Amino acid sequence: MNSELNVDQSTLVNAWQERLPTILKPGDRAEVAPDQGDPNAIRIHIDAAGRQEYSFDFQCTYVDSREVKVDLVDVERDGATTDERNENIQGMVGDYTRHIHECAQTLQQITHH
Repeated sequence: MNSELNVDQSTLVNAWQERLPTILKPGDRAEVAPDQGDPNAIRIHIDAAGRQEYSFDFQCTYVDSREVKVDLVDVERDGATTDERNENIQGMVGDYTRHIHECAQTLQQITHH
């Protein structure tokens, strides 16, 4: 049974901005913004901890009130787009995707009425 998302985007963005940093590794920084093209989606920018200066951009779209679809939009290193097929980057993308799904689950009290 699919149920539609009944939360406005700004409430969603605020909840994610509050919760996501508690799920990420210490030192990682996250910024959450509304997706301008889709009211059921948010944009997540993560600056990875460490010297490599990686940053990741994800689109997180609510399929329904319980399930999110996470898409990698861009990976940058030192401000320049980099090849996301690199094994190390793939591992980081996998970790962040899991963290995003985990965050979505913790926010179900907001999204699932």
